[in-house]
Amino acid sequence: AGATSDVHVFNIWQGTWEKVEPQGEGPSPRAAHAAAAVGHMVVIQGGIGPLGLASDDLHVLDFTNPLKPRWHRVMVQGPGPGARYAHTISLVAQRYLVAVGGNDGRHTLNDAWALDTSEKPYRWHRLEWPGDGPPARMYASTCARADGLLLLTGGRDVNNTPLADAYGLARHRDGSWEWTAAPGVSPSARYQHTSVFVGGRLHVAGGALGGGRMIDMEVSVAVLDTNAGVWCSMEPRDIQTSGDTMRRCRHAATAVGSLIFIYGGLRGGMLLDDMLVGDDSNGQDLGIIDFSSPAWVAWRQTALGVRGSGPAAALLEAAEAEAAAAASLGNNFPRNPAANDLQCLDEDSADLEPLGANRSKPIISGADIPFGAQQSPSVVSPPHSEGFKMQIGTPSTPPTDVRLHHRAVVVASNSAQGSLGGLVRQLSIDQFEHEGRRVSGGLGEFSAIKTPILERQISIHGVQKKVLRELLRPQGWTPPADRSFILTAGEINDLCDAAEAIFKEEPTLLNLSAPCKIFGDLHGQFGDLMRLFDEFGTPVTAGDITYIDYLFLGDYVDRGSHSLETICLLLALKVEYRQHVHMIRGNHEASDINALFGFRLECVERLGEGPGVWAWQRINSLFNWMPLAASIERKILCMHGGIGRSIDRVEQIASIHRPITMEQGGQVLMDLLWSDPTTNDGIEGVQPSPRGPGLVTFGPDRVKSFCADNHLQVIVRAHECVMDGFERFAGGQLITLFSATNYCGTANNAGAILVVGRDLVMVPKLIHPVPPQTPKGSPASPATPEGAEGGQRDHGVGGGGADTWMQVINQERPPTPPRGRQNSGVSTSLAYF
Repeated sequence: AGATSDVHVFNIWQGTWEKVEPQGEGPSPRAAHAAAAVGHMVVIQGGIGPLGLASDDLHVLDFTNPLKPRWHRVMVQGPGPGARYAHTISLVAQRYLVAVGGNDGRHTLNDAWALDTSEKPYRWHRLEWPGDGPPARMYASTCARADGLLLLTGGRDVNNTPLADAYGLARHRDGSWEWTAAPGVSPSARYQHTSVFVGGRLHVAGGALGGGRMIDMEVSVAVLDTNAGVWCSMEPRDIQTSGDTMRRCRHAATAVGSLIFIYGGLRGGMLLDDMLVGDDSNGQDLGIIDFSSPAWVAWRQTALGVRGSGPAAALLEAAEAEAAAAASLGNNFPRNPAANDLQCLDEDSADLEPLGANRSKPIISGADIPFGAQQSPSVVSPPHSEGFKMQIGTPSTPPTDVRLHHRAVVVASNSAQGSLGGLVRQLSIDQFEHEGRRVSGGLGEFSAIKTPILERQISIHGVQKKVLRELLRPQGWTPPADRSFILTAGEINDLCDAAEAIFKEEPTLLNLSAPCKIFGDLHGQFGDLMRLFDEFGTPVTAGDITYIDYLFLGDYVDRGSHSLETICLLLALKVEYRQHVHMIRGNHEASDINALFGFRLECVERLGEGPGVWAWQRINSLFNWMPLAASIERKILCMHGGIGRSIDRVEQIASIHRPITMEQGGQVLMDLLWSDPTTNDGIEGVQPSPRGPGLVTFGPDRVKSFCADNHLQVIVRAHECVMDGFERFAGGQLITLFSATNYCGTANNAGAILVVGRDLVMVPKLIHPVPPQTPKGSPASPATPEGAEGGQRDHGVGGGGADTWMQVINQERPPTPPRGRQNSGVSTSLAYF
């Protein structure tokens, strides 16, 4: 009878509560419902109210605009968990909403349902798993570890008996789900408790035992260390410190950083209104909240400015953002008037069109696909759909299993640091000529191994840990003002030793499985790499590395200002996730080239003359061991350059022995790393390359015959700057990919990655250059936390200080003009290098 639908917000910076009145139609008054935080949103499902079970609708409280929160209702097709209460819902791997257990008014349940936030239309899927899962229960607690492992603890069974067990639920890379009993037994059975993860430690707090009894004080808090697989009880001093405070049930808890917040609940029939906070960063005791405590002050200082992660973009795009996107394209995209009450999460009328419907106009989607690990077959156009028509005169492409999705995900530059990351939308790939002109200001003419689910924590030793800790900051990396580097030459050597040992074990031609995320040239533009990670997923256990591989196509160094950050971070990722991060060699991974185009000079300038030259030589020695190409599902061949005139069989690549230098590689290696497609599909055969003597371009006829002879369907390569970040050739059988924006500070191009789904549908995902707006002598603006990668800055290409040496190099040795753009009269072969 006391159920409400009130919303209260606690400001952890100020320590104050505020009751808010969101716009829109909210859920009915209810209790015992399930809720999960998803980026800037709170998702609520089920519960029980004064009139009985609440509806099974999925409600979202959207805090994208914190001053104007708004309720929305999600349109979900097909059957789902249905009306129930005393269940749990959690966000798993920042992608799947998983509902477990509860009571439907008649029975206590043991089912589990998952909703993939990257698939539209949204659907619940009932999970099936091999063997026995956890018994039916209600009033349990679930919490997801950063790498996607969901831990279920406690609850009350069908006989109203409290439970002391724990189960882990994991989704494997093949799409299957599996329950596994956690080792050991909890110090106490309990239900109506809470559980939160801090790192690999699951903190289980409070709970009831039935019959009006609360859990005993000595076991009111228990910790499951999932790294060690053991339960930890409270120490005597902890018991004495916390006293009776944790003997409560039906309370709420969450973790923010290393802090655990616990609010309210019941104790002996008394409704509680207190807030507790615990710190798990250095073993501090749980205590009554203290806003002046050193631990909290330090945490607030380090956490300020860190924004929410990608799932918010996966579930919704605000109606205002859609209108802004439509206006910027000069088009109007009317919404279905009947769906206005569902604004953010409902499907646009365009998204609900039949698959064969005409899609010749750009479509602004109500949700992005941020992770790209899988694409729902329901949103893939068949080969005859409008999105797959080629331009007039383009040779036809035979039907294939590998398909380029009819829309690409586009992210414009950030408007402010800490924002949602700029405008995210999907655009027809046939509109990219216009999209490039709009963004560039009118300048353009131009299978898986199942890992034990409780043993997935990454290692804690090695130089790579330092690199990941210091550099893998997609939302907060800033270039050092003094141009220093985080590693010494000796540490760079250690990192190279670890990565080189892995490269030596790998074949020259990698054989990879989908899903896979492919990156083109980066050229030391580390800020662009951080933007791509920020917008489309980060290769960490808290990101999407558990479900999708990463493939980098070379040219990690030269031209940009942060080649050391770029190559060292990628090597650290390779060492840390050797089975899921893959690197192949580009033409700039050669000492004779990167001695001329910036990398050697950067090493000397940032590490010192002697150590810099030594580190540069060591890294180039590692380059000679890198794999040279990769095959995805034996249908997509990935390389840096092309097939040139000498490569007719994939076996020619696979048979190259390493280590190998450019001089030892001969024509095959030269073609593999240096050749380009001809300027358009109308120029066939093998032609001399404007890059210089001995280099060639190859026509669409070479691509088609090579794919046919080797049973391939698509070639993906890098090596050339293209204005939209990706470009089709040979009727779509070859795709050029370039990930660095505004190449050398002059090209004004977009950067892109290509996401290959498990169904072999390829989705391009783009970022555009950060616009030049920082006056000379002023610090980098909040809109460009990466520095100046992608923008034309007075402090040099790539930002981060007075790196005018890189500007001089790019002026003396201009880059190859983007495909389709004239070369401005540059004629020397060195300039084309």
